[in-house]
Amino acid sequence: MMAWLRQHREAFARALGKLLAQRSASLLNALVIGVALSLPAGGYALLANLQQVAQHFTLEPQLSVFLKPEASRAELERRLRADARIEQLRFVSREDALKELRQTESLAEVVAALERNPLPDAFVLRAREGGPAALEALAADVRAMAGIAQVQVDSAWAQRLGALARIGRLALAALAVLLATGLGAVTFNTIRLQILTQRDEIEVSRLLGATDAFIRRPFFYLGLLQGLAGGALGLAILWAGLATLNQDVRELAQSYGSSFQLAFLPGAQAIAVLALSAFLGWAGALLSVSKYLR
Repeated sequence: MMAWLRQHREAFARALGKLLAQRSASLLNALVIGVALSLPAGGYALLANLQQVAQHFTLEPQLSVFLKPEASRAELERRLRADARIEQLRFVSREDALKELRQTESLAEVVAALERNPLPDAFVLRAREGGPAALEALAADVRAMAGIAQVQVDSAWAQRLGALARIGRLALAALAVLLATGLGAVTFNTIRLQILTQRDEIEVSRLLGATDAFIRRPFFYLGLLQGLAGGALGLAILWAGLATLNQDVRELAQSYGSSFQLAFLPGAQAIAVLALSAFLGWAGALLSVSKYLR
């Protein structure tokens, strides 16, 4: 066991020495890996922040029904409750709606300047079926009722936002697969060049009885360290990019009375990025060394 650990320690030291001896080439390889990793990682971070914003809004199939001033609330409520397509019904008076607007920081001054309450009474409906066709059919029937001024499908935009987020995740997954393939190829070629420069040394080691595992080990660590360095550089690029964007995002959010900022990847996900980059480096080294030894 001690001999096995000593062999791994020596292989790690040899790989680290090669990286330090070729700083310029190692830095360029890490930069290529870092830039490639920062693209899907940045897209994932932006989607995660977008999803966080969307969670503040309901995705339930709801309709807002605004009443005319002369409408009979009791009669409309009776007819709406009799509709089997409506699961839940809530009345929002014009006074309560104005109070909610006063509590919104960005609209408080505007509401205070109003001489009268311009808001109508309203019902908020939650439909049993959330499909677009079912919602539009229900909205059309409610609009036809006497005393209804306007019907608004509140969740339609949120559903579209959710659909766009799902498409974005699929696109990011495809981009990540393509870039992962490219990173494996970069590591493959880098390790292949290292093998060619040490061909004589490898042949002599084989003549002295060195096993394939002994020969592979330093190259595995070289690929792993290279991938790890690229992953760390990719996270640094992502952090710098989000910090730059937050300067403008902060100003935009403050104009809406919000303190929203783009958040960096959580610790577990950042570690996952490092682990993935290290694995890709190791996999590229495995393919390159195995091909040569065959």
